[in-house]
Amino acid sequence: MKSHTIRDWVLATRPWSFPASTMPVLVAMMFLWAEGMEVKWWLGIMALVNIVLIHAAGNVWSDYHDFKKGVDADDTYGVRILTDGLFTPKEVFRLSVSLQVAAVLMGIIMVCLTGLPLLWFGLTGIALSLLYPPLKYAALGDLVIMACYALLPMLGTTFICSGEVVPEVLWLAVPVGCITVAILHANNSRDIETDRRAGIRTFALLTGRTTAIGIYLFEMILPYCWLLLTVTLGHVSPWALLALITAPLAIGNSRQMLSCRREGIKAIATLDEATAKLQLAFSLLLTVGLVIEAMT
Repeated sequence: MKSHTIRDWVLATRPWSFPASTMPVLVAMMFLWAEGMEVKWWLGIMALVNIVLIHAAGNVWSDYHDFKKGVDADDTYGVRILTDGLFTPKEVFRLSVSLQVAAVLMGIIMVCLTGLPLLWFGLTGIALSLLYPPLKYAALGDLVIMACYALLPMLGTTFICSGEVVPEVLWLAVPVGCITVAILHANNSRDIETDRRAGIRTFALLTGRTTAIGIYLFEMILPYCWLLLTVTLGHVSPWALLALITAPLAIGNSRQMLSCRREGIKAIATLDEATAKLQLAFSLLLTVGLVIEAMT
């Protein structure tokens, strides 16, 4: 069996994708602070660590099932730890289980520290993470991502840090989650042909590439329009509009998606990573705006 370094194991979890899960938690924490609520910061840090464990386990779990299902092959884009033989399926399976167990144990500790309602958030998140592969193959992946990387973590974080569920945070879950869903949609739009060959159905495959392109453009526009609406209605401070600075990145991503009409799927080979960078930049600037509001 090939030996692996710590760096190999870390890279196998796709750490570049972690902003998709950590940023919603951070935004929720800063939202509470900006609202003048008392924030238990140390519990917020535990929430950040826990969601990284869940996300890492979910990434590896998905890679294992994609390889077994034939979704990931020698001629596909994306993760290649299994197709290139860097890890064996058994190693990837064990890594996912180990990370999931660590996440569950940490989650139990957090339930003891906060209260039973957190248990239902955790159980739902873990169940969706484990069921993600078959749900993705049935064109439900986009909905699962919105739930797991926007709605559940942001609502759960408000409970963890304040002791109560604050539904108003969902105003910010929409733009943050929409960009996160766009990461998956960019990936699935690129992989329509290979996914069809593997016998799975994604939302992008069902709609067809032309419609999928339009959906991605909508996912680039909606976060900015929604944020403007949220500020106009007074749900968050105008400082949140700092996130609008990232609009050129969204425009660049949209142009890249449009270019696949002329240049083929190679034009969007790395669009999922570019979308992840947009999500990080958007969420960070949104967080900065909330911090400024909290300190003024």
